[in-house]
Amino acid sequence: MSAGAENKIGALVVDDEALARQVLRELLQAHPEIQVLAECANGFEAVKAVAEHKPDLIFLDVQMPRLSGFDVLELIEGDIAVIFTTAYDQYAMKAFEVHAVDYLLKPIGGERFESALERVKKRVGEKKKAQQAGGGANAGAVAQRAAELSAAARPPQQYLERIVVRDGTRVTLIPAAKLDYVEAQDDYIALASHGAKHLKQQTIASIEAGLAPDRFVRIHRSYIVNFERVVRIEPYGKDSRLAILADGTRLPVSRAGYARLKALLDDRA
Repeated sequence: MSAGAENKIGALVVDDEALARQVLRELLQAHPEIQVLAECANGFEAVKAVAEHKPDLIFLDVQMPRLSGFDVLELIEGDIAVIFTTAYDQYAMKAFEVHAVDYLLKPIGGERFESALERVKKRVGEKKKAQQAGGGANAGAVAQRAAELSAAARPPQQYLERIVVRDGTRVTLIPAAKLDYVEAQDDYIALASHGAKHLKQQTIASIEAGLAPDRFVRIHRSYIVNFERVVRIEPYGKDSRLAILADGTRLPVSRAGYARLKALLDDRA
């Protein structure tokens, strides 16, 4: 590989609107140091393209069907620079500001584009130097930051409608209503749905914040349960109990968890 090729910044352009992708292509024509590796019309294509091309930079649309830009960010591996593109969304923009994430408001203006690109180019250069020196971001920390950004961009009282999970090249969408329970497993959570478990790198506290509290209850430090799946509670030991689910699964219930279950039951009465 030539020195010129090594100095180029590989980029993906991800947007479900062809016109938006064209605008970015035209703006990038003045920057020969940016090499567009691929264009993607949806989030699934983006996840696949990241694995295939390993870009340094992604121009990532927020509002896309099925997989949003935030979903894509949670699913991709590696510390990749991102410039979000978005229609006006006060909650997303506030989240970007709080988390110091670069974003471009549609319709994209040239001056703002140049400013965001210069900041990102500087960060990409610093990251490459750190990698050459043997450093780099922790993958778990990157995934956690993505989950936090996604949560911060949700309007108040709006909870997750589905959860995205990646297993190799396969992406699974789990509707929240079909989630039976969540189990903490070190730096991961296991999402149980229809007898299958899906691992995701996220904390149980983070996923709890995104689940509707009138349906999901933290019954134990390591478990969140879908209240609709609980058929009965049985005593187990001195100060603990077991939640028996419709499929026969038995989950531990702490004293505090039992109080939360009772409170939800009273609210529904």
